[in-house]
Amino acid sequence: MRKSTITRTTAETDISVSLDLDGTGIYDNQTGVGFFDHMLDQLARHALIDMTVRCSGDLHIDDHHTVEDVGIAIGQALSQAVGDKKGIARYGSCLLPMDDALVRAALDLSGRPFLVWNVDLPTAKIGTFDTELVREFFQALSTHGGITLHVDMLHGLNSHHIAEAAFKAVARALRVALEVDARVADAIPSTKGTL
Repeated sequence: MRKSTITRTTAETDISVSLDLDGTGIYDNQTGVGFFDHMLDQLARHALIDMTVRCSGDLHIDDHHTVEDVGIAIGQALSQAVGDKKGIARYGSCLLPMDDALVRAALDLSGRPFLVWNVDLPTAKIGTFDTELVREFFQALSTHGGITLHVDMLHGLNSHHIAEAAFKAVARALRVALEVDARVADAIPSTKGTL
């Protein structure tokens, strides 16, 4: 049962996240930030993770705390749900095209967080959404999920397409990394014996 629920309350945000890593990509994400909800929907759908996110944040200031804190909570929920990581593939990658955008994501559920972000979003905004928050989300997810994550934009002209390709590429890479291999279902995928 690779499921988890995380609640996180600060002076800036009140968040609950529920994940089922063995789901079918069912989602119900409500953060008050429309574009971000759309990206979280992509993450759930393409990773085949059932995800419910509720966030009440200080949107009267801006979207930053909401996006970053949801990234923290999803990372914590992911780490909790995957548990000791027995049997998982551990590594995943995806080369994802979306119209003009081509984004590569590669990750390791190593327990050693590190983000390499080579993505240049050409506009400061997507609608009212600050594009710099895309990186902030993945930084928080990587740090609190214990994920080594590399995201590289190989081509792109449209900020919406680039951001969405990044979310989908990471989702697809997560889907691969989280799969359980029946041949080694009781083994930790490391020569150290722990992750």
